[in-house]
Amino acid sequence: MVLAEQHDGGRVSEVFSLNRVSPEQQSDATTMEADATEQLKVRRADDKEQPSNSLGCCGWILVIISYFFMIITFPFSIWLCIKIVKEYERAIIFRLGRILAGGAKGPGLFFVLPCTDSFVKVDMRTISFDIPPQEILTKDSVTVSVDGVVYYRVQNAILAVANITNADSATRLLAQTTLRNVLGTKNLSQILSDREEIAHNMQTTLDVATDEWGIKVERVEIKDVKLPVQLQRAMAAEAEASREARAKVIAAEGEMNASRALKEASIVISESPAALQLRYLQTLTTIAAEKNSTIVFPLPMDLVQNIMGAKK
Repeated sequence: MVLAEQHDGGRVSEVFSLNRVSPEQQSDATTMEADATEQLKVRRADDKEQPSNSLGCCGWILVIISYFFMIITFPFSIWLCIKIVKEYERAIIFRLGRILAGGAKGPGLFFVLPCTDSFVKVDMRTISFDIPPQEILTKDSVTVSVDGVVYYRVQNAILAVANITNADSATRLLAQTTLRNVLGTKNLSQILSDREEIAHNMQTTLDVATDEWGIKVERVEIKDVKLPVQLQRAMAAEAEASREARAKVIAAEGEMNASRALKEASIVISESPAALQLRYLQTLTTIAAEKNSTIVFPLPMDLVQNIMGAKK
């Protein structure tokens, strides 16, 4: 059995198709079909969509009387019957407590009866709100404070009015609960590094939960993760110790490379005595450029050894 549902302006259409099956399977399919039909009836009842002829005899009498008073008070009644909604708004009209067939009205002009009709405006624009900071115990038993922001809009105005008392308040409370539930299954390192994945999981969860309310969650972002002061100090001390260890390793590697270079330079100079004299002259040139009053002139070791030998 295949069950197809199509929502168009709040109406539900159903299509059933049965394949050739055995009698037992056919009876099971019939039972499933009956269950599906009952579910669709419940959804229709939840959506508050009833045909206009379901007002009953008394309802039609009241509607006719309202039309009569509107006609005899014309043109003054026109100011009470004609309403306007903006481009980003939709109007849900209730006639004797029932939602009129045809779905939401607007944008532009629409007609209401002054005595029997009432309407509710629904804003279809994207709405954003901040999730208050939530104290969360992570999977590795660390207490953090996390806040975020949620962007949503009303996708189905009829469901947003008929299925829930206050869609905005319910979405805010659900966002807070979802934030605690999602982050409670993560480690501290995952919360700090996988913010995009956490936001995507929250958006999917909120979108599924608010679909029955006619709400579409467009985006969820994690704004800030606040750690306890003691944990911040511990993490800072750990990071500082790690940096000092890396600095010592780098300095040791630099000393080792410098010693190797000096060893190779001493070998080159020992092979060529003139290179040592050129090095002396280069050192004197560098010292003289700094305008120093005192210059320490190094004597060649050979000359020192000859002087010491002559004294002996």
